[in-house]
Amino acid sequence: MTDTTADVDREAKQDPTTTLIDLLDLGQLEGARTDEDIFLGPSQKQPRQRVFGGQVLAQSLVAAMRTVDSERTVHSMHGYFLRPGDADKPITFGVQRLRDGRSFSARRVHAYQDGIPILSMIASYQTADNGVEHQSAMPEGVPDPETLPSTADLLSRFDHPVARHLAFERPFDIRHIDPAIYVSADKRHEASNAVWMKTFGPMPDDDNLHRAALAYASDYTLLESVLRNHGLSWMTPGMSVASLDHAMWWHRPVRVDEWLLYVQESPSAQGARGLAMGRIFNRDGVHVASVAQEGMVRMPEGGASGAARSGPMEGTPA
Repeated sequence: MTDTTADVDREAKQDPTTTLIDLLDLGQLEGARTDEDIFLGPSQKQPRQRVFGGQVLAQSLVAAMRTVDSERTVHSMHGYFLRPGDADKPITFGVQRLRDGRSFSARRVHAYQDGIPILSMIASYQTADNGVEHQSAMPEGVPDPETLPSTADLLSRFDHPVARHLAFERPFDIRHIDPAIYVSADKRHEASNAVWMKTFGPMPDDDNLHRAALAYASDYTLLESVLRNHGLSWMTPGMSVASLDHAMWWHRPVRVDEWLLYVQESPSAQGARGLAMGRIFNRDGVHVASVAQEGMVRMPEGGASGAARSGPMEGTPA
């Protein structure tokens, strides 16, 4: 797509990819170790002052990476969002070295604010190895990302802090395959969603950093597969949505500064919770990662569908 007013507005602000790199540049607190290595990271400002869940996931992975041999890359992560984080405060990360084997290293990470954990994660890292291989196929007939509107194209006309944040301050360019549900619901009631995504600017040549950044982006739209099936948009009045947990598996090397297709579906929703699963492919059709997340989707009395709320939410812990 050609440059738009939204592109010019973004360039006038700090490069959001630089913001992402700064967020993932954690500092180690010397002399603060018990059975944990301690790191400190910043928080990205948010309109509602809640830390974005994907940010804490990515920073926790980086903290663990700092304690693992550089030849070992993260291949799986399982985390629970325990409390909402305050986006006006930094986050402390405590990394416990659970095991270092011949090929695998396991780490437990707790993210703290005010001495209280807001996220608990276990991640595993592996030295490159050979073995059996297969992968799922990338969907066919998906339109190219250049033909689709960006979030800025869709939301730049709204003079609202949440709309401005989504349009200009997120480090990833997100382009929905089907009409986005930021404002209006999807009337087809299908439990699926798909987006193209990549960072706005280039990222350093660090495989683990790209994997951490992919965890960051994986929390953006995954629960939309739940919402679409029930005719809900992010503006549904009285609706409360939050990520409860997050699991991720990295299958192959990935670059987040190149277009990635994120295909999502929801196999079940019940008890004010919805399960969403996703597969991520690069533009050549290589299956680079898989994701699963359960989220709280709480409706007001009467279970209203459609209509409007104060603004979109994204991946904030309950």
